[in-house]
Amino acid sequence: MSETQVRRRGFGEDGIYLDAARNRYMGAISLGYGPDGKRIRRKVSGKTKQEVRAKLQALHDELNAGVKSSSTYTVREAVDDWLREGLDGTSERTRTLYEGLLEPVLEGIGARLLRDLGARDVRSALSQLATRYSTRSLQITRNSLERAIRHAESNDLVGRNVAALVKTPQGRDGRTSKSFTLEQAKALLAASEGRRLHAYVVLSLLVGIRTEEARALRWDHVVTWVTRSMSGVRSVMGAIPRPRSRGGPWRCRSAAWRRCEYI
Repeated sequence: MSETQVRRRGFGEDGIYLDAARNRYMGAISLGYGPDGKRIRRKVSGKTKQEVRAKLQALHDELNAGVKSSSTYTVREAVDDWLREGLDGTSERTRTLYEGLLEPVLEGIGARLLRDLGARDVRSALSQLATRYSTRSLQITRNSLERAIRHAESNDLVGRNVAALVKTPQGRDGRTSKSFTLEQAKALLAASEGRRLHAYVVLSLLVGIRTEEARALRWDHVVTWVTRSMSGVRSVMGAIPRPRSRGGPWRCRSAAWRRCEYI
């Protein structure tokens, strides 16, 4: 009667065994001992031994590359860590913007393990937002997710940044621009020529400031020939005074303003 010879695994070799309670094969890698003297192990599971061997090999590759991915670390946790630790010097308003744009993405892939996240998952999540977000908002969302995964990558929690492999999809059309065309701006300048609001129109067009910002400007903000007699004029929307004397050298502050100062 022949006896089956079972080879015992050597020291340091990975162990594979059947977990009868779960009806799955388990694989374990020993990483030495912790400060408390307990053995540190990383485990994987699969339906077959071959699947477990493949997962153990992938785990070895991660360890050789210095990556310490977690079997419980999710995409949402990676984003939360980035929002909390990776935005030094960023305003609270910007932080809130990133958080709001990423939330719909996290509803779809936030519970997924970061080490199992694939480029297809990211592409699918962004595509579902294409009808809700503009292309610009989708770009910010994808870039934010890429930065969050890069933060986890810098902490050796993931081997590669799959968000960097995904192209931003085309979003919905944005609102129609209300800006003047070049011809409209020229027509407005021509229509305001010689009128008391001409300086106000020129300033608004060339600088791009809002109307409420332009209304608050005083003459000493924009010219240097303000005199004591003009101190009562609070806004450039008031009178447009000019120097009385014209018999000396003049220097133009701005050719577009057509207002000069006496030297």
